[in-house]
Order: sequence, then structure tokens, then C-alpha cells
Amino acid sequence: MKVLKNIGFIVLFVVFGIVGLNRCQNSVPTDTIYSLPDNKIETRWYTAENKNAQKGKGGQANFGRKGSPNINLLPGKTNVLANIEGSGTIHRIWFVLSQYSAKSLRGLRLQMFWDKSKKPAVDVPVGDFFCQSHGTMSSFENIFFSSPEGRSLNCFVPMPFKKGARIQIINESDESYLLYYEIDVTKGDKHGKNMLYFHSYWHRENQTKMRNDFVILPRIKGKGRFLGCHCGVIQDSSTNHIWWGEGEYKVYIDGDSILPTLCGTGTEDLIGTGYGQGRFDHLYQGNQYLSAQGDPEGVKPGGVVVFADRQGYYRFHVPDPIYFYKDIEVDIQVMGGGSFKQILDAFNKKKDIKLMKTGEPGHYWTREEIEKLPPEHGTTFERVDDYFGTAYWYSDSPFHNLPELILYGKRVEGLE
Repeated sequence: MKVLKNIGFIVLFVVFGIVGLNRCQNSVPTDTIYSLPDNKIETRWYTAENKNAQKGKGGQANFGRKGSPNINLLPGKTNVLANIEGSGTIHRIWFVLSQYSAKSLRGLRLQMFWDKSKKPAVDVPVGDFFCQSHGTMSSFENIFFSSPEGRSLNCFVPMPFKKGARIQIINESDESYLLYYEIDVTKGDKHGKNMLYFHSYWHRENQTKMRNDFVILPRIKGKGRFLGCHCGVIQDSSTNHIWWGEGEYKVYIDGDSILPTLCGTGTEDLIGTGYGQGRFDHLYQGNQYLSAQGDPEGVKPGGVVVFADRQGYYRFHVPDPIYFYKDIEVDIQVMGGGSFKQILDAFNKKKDIKLMKTGEPGHYWTREEIEKLPPEHGTTFERVDDYFGTAYWYSDSPFHNLPELILYGKRVEGLE
């Protein structure tokens, strides 16, 4: 028995040691946390108390007694939070806003520039970048982002650069917000020739088009690694709340055109669960946001889902890397499904409901067909919904040529 206990302890040590190692490798610029790097690396924090992260210049306001903990983000103005010269790595970004709403979380535009580039590598709404869905806040933690109590925004994605970096926020809403922030950086890092630059892109399609996949990451060229995504949906009510998440996750890499190399089996399968998805937040996968707008019985305590018309989920490919050497595109199908009983119930509640069959386009399910089929069996059907997606990846280029962030009005449409 003692031997079995020792074996169990060794297994746990190895498993949790690997998880810990993954975290260390993604956040520490040395091989171990208990030794100094070969060259001198300086730690700097860019904050409202030390905006230029100067040595020995932090916390000067109010005689050094917390006199400048935040900045004011005025409508239409751009605030540079960090302007860094030379090589380095951003390890942590922490934000707290004075007000959380669709206006602030979708109206504040976060941009990041690497190595003096005039084009941003990151150009996204603040909230969605930090895995906050639909202009709302929720408490969660994953490998790269967290909000311990739903009141803060934390990012731990390592972001290396060779010549410099600039992080800024543009307030495109009509309100002002106080921002508390800290950007933790090491300067002087020696990055090798295989170093990749961090990128992020956000897109919303309200509504999608029938049989058109939602594009999470439009096709980009170059070399790199797809890191993952944070996506969400607002279900179209015309399908009477039948399950929406049967769409396959598709990754087109290195010349794929009609068919992808990587293909999943459904949204809940993408995030590691099955047969629908409740609320959970795990290290690499989660469904951190559920809301039943106008239906208080939709989501019960403990995350049990009867119906949720708004969901937000994430998936990060850390232990299962996705590399590309020529190009990449990432899509997800807009497809639903359900048992024939559920579909018949939908026909009973909404007589003019139209459900297009999957497969050959243009064919629709009829009530007469459904009545003849075993109620416990089911099928899939095409949908149109309101989708958004935040893509995260590393690339050998310090910028990308994807479309600019869509206008503020389109970002907050239907959320206020």
C-alpha cells in the first residue's frame, strides 16, 4: 500500500510539475526561476505612478504617498500606456476601469505596435481581448487571462520585441473612464532569430449568412503559431432556442483551400466538453460566460443550462501547438442541431420556423418529415447568428494586414 501511495504521489508531482513548467516557460525569460540570466535584464513597470518606467522615479506624486494611481481616458483621446525602447518582453498587463459596460469594454480600443512598426499587431476591444464577452464582466482564470472577482483585466501572454514596443488605448466611446494599469516588462532580453511577434484580431458578424462559416482569423501569410481564440454568440431567436453549437472548428494551414487540414466536431467539443456546454473555466478551455437575456430560468445556479442565448468561450493551443509555415485561416461553422422531439416542439411553438438541412443547400426540414422520425434521434441544420471572435497568434512579422477594427457602433450594437 505504501508503494502505491508513493507511485500516486510521483504521478501527481509529474503532472502538476508539467503544468507549472508550462506556466514558467511562458512567463520567465530564463530556463529556471532560481538563477540569473546570462546578460543583465532589467525589470520595469509602466504605471500611472511611473509612466516612463524610469529607475528610481516611481511613486513621486503626493510626496510619495499614492498620489497618481490612475489616468483619465477622455472620449476621442489616445493614451500611450507604454513606449519602450530596445529589446524586451512584456510579461503581464493589468487593467482596472472605473466603470464596466458595453461602452467601456467594447469602446476602448487597445493597440500594440512592435519594433517601430506604423501598423499595429494588436487592434481589439479591451474587454474581448481579456476574454470578457458581450461587453460584460465575469470571474474566470485560464492560462493567459484572468479576472479573479470579475473586477479586473489580467493578461499573461508573453510578448517579445527587439527594437521597441508601444501600447496605447483609444477611447472611442462618448464617456470618460479612470484606468488603473500596470504593464510589467523586462528590458535587455536577447531574442534569437526564431522569435515571433504576438498578434490579436477581433471581428463581429451580426448576423452571419446562411451556410457561410464565421471567420475567426482571416487568412494571413507568413510563419508562426496560432495560439487560440475567445469567441461568443448571441443566438438568433427564430430557431426557438434549439442548440446552436454544432459547427465544426476548421484550421486551414499552408495552402489548404477547399478543405482544412484540422477539423473539429462541434463547439462544445472544441472546448473539451460534450453534449452542450455549461459554465466552466479551465486552463486551456472554457465557457466562462452564460446569459439568458429576458429568461431568468435559462441559466440556473451552478451553471446548469436550460437555455442561454449569449455565450462566451475560449480555447488555447498550448500543449497542442498549431504551427504554420506559409499561411493560416481559422473558421467555425454556424450550425445547430437537436433531437427530433426538440425540433417538433419548435415547430409547435413557431409555425413559420425554417430550418435548412445541412448537406446539399436549399433543402428545409418540414413538420411532416419530423413527425415520422424517432423523437429520440436528431439532426443538424444551418443557422444564422450574431458571432464575434478574438484570435491570438504569433507571427514572424511585427504587423499584419488584416482589416481595421470595425466601428464602435457595430461593436456595441444590441449590447447597451
